[in-house]
Amino acid sequence: MSVAAARPIAIKIDEVTRARVKRLAEARQRTPHWLMREAIQQYVDREEKRETFRQDALQAWEAFRATDLHVTADQAEAWLVQLEQGNDVDPPPCRS
Repeated sequence: MSVAAARPIAIKIDEVTRARVKRLAEARQRTPHWLMREAIQQYVDREEKRETFRQDALQAWEAFRATDLHVTADQAEAWLVQLEQGNDVDPPPCRS
């Protein structure tokens, strides 16, 4: 994967937030610029994962609506208990 060139972008933050960023950056022995880049990167990574999870849930819901295939909560719980105990068991079969 190639690294894209970094391009500057301006954001507007209030003076209180700016001072907080500066104090935290000093405490971490980093620059405010580094701290803000790190914060943005972590936020974007987290939100991309959240969106992927949301899309997967929507697809699963649509698949359920189309097929009516499911497992009961009791079946799922029993399977998870087996996995927690270290047993390598197949998931329960779906039913309609």
